Amino acid sequence: MNIIFAGTPEFARVALERMLAAGFRAPLVLTQPDRPAGRGMKLQASPVKQLALEQNIPVVQPRGLRLDGKYPDDAAAAREAIEAAQADAMVVAAYGLILPQWVLDTPRLGCFNIHASLLPRWRGAAPIHRAIEAGDVQTGVTIMQMDAGLDTGDMLLSESAPIRDEDTTGSLHDRLATLGGRLIVEALELAACGGLRARPQPDEGVTYAHKIEKAEAAIDWTLPAEVLARRIRAFNPFPGAATSWTGDAIKVWAAHAMEGAVGGSPGEVLAAGAEGIRVATGAGALALTELQRAGGKRLAAADFLRGFALAPGQVLDAVVPTKEGG
Repeated sequence: MNIIFAGTPEFARVALERMLAAGFRAPLVLTQPDRPAGRGMKLQASPVKQLALEQNIPVVQPRGLRLDGKYPDDAAAAREAIEAAQADAMVVAAYGLILPQWVLDTPRLGCFNIHASLLPRWRGAAPIHRAIEAGDVQTGVTIMQMDAGLDTGDMLLSESAPIRDEDTTGSLHDRLATLGGRLIVEALELAACGGLRARPQPDEGVTYAHKIEKAEAAIDWTLPAEVLARRIRAFNPFPGAATSWTGDAIKVWAAHAMEGAVGGSPGEVLAAGAEGIRVATGAGALALTELQRAGGKRLAAADFLRGFALAPGQVLDAVVPTKEGG
């Protein structure tokens, strides 16, 4: 089978790698334009583009796919490449562009999406983050037949995966990427022999995983400790939960809620030692166990406290100051 692949980040790269290893041919890869990244802000190719170039697969990077949109020339060039590929199907994984109807209709078998949730729960841009933030105990991957809606297409294959108490978005992402790579290979093998069966998504249980905004990084100490612990795991590695003390930003990478009644106002440091920095919240206390100062390294609480003295009675700020002072 000839499979066009559309994807951008590491989650998608894993799937493309599995497809190629399974013997599927990829005559074309679509990915986002190169973006500036790193300290030097040099243009960097996406993980998918890097793999495609290693495998000598042609790559196109349109800024848009709507023929009547902002980048009609990009869309027209992409259309020419997609039609020339004569693909049996297109596989889409975290691509970053909405596919217009002409794209959905071009491959013989349509477009298959690798979505990191058990649809219809967590349709949208950030299903892994939102599942952890909400306290879900399981998630999974769904292979979906794409339609014009937002993750509303028929389900082709799905498999669940547990969300562990210690999972961050980073660790869960890696497991779901592996699962997604395996499931898309299974789906394509079934499609090749006519054995793939679609089923509509149920009407009940629809939720939306809205895009993660950097503003969500600020720790609101008036929230319960359990909620904050989940958000810290959900925002690791991006955007990273953060607080501040006397104007210095502090990233919090690991924390856990502590049981029992506590005194102090939200954000007040109750204790600081090798076992963690215990902070009062709106309900309960949160023990911060891995932290990072701006420009520094991630450190265990004991090492962090050697260079950043926090003491009981001090109150951490709920709003992290920006470079502009806001």
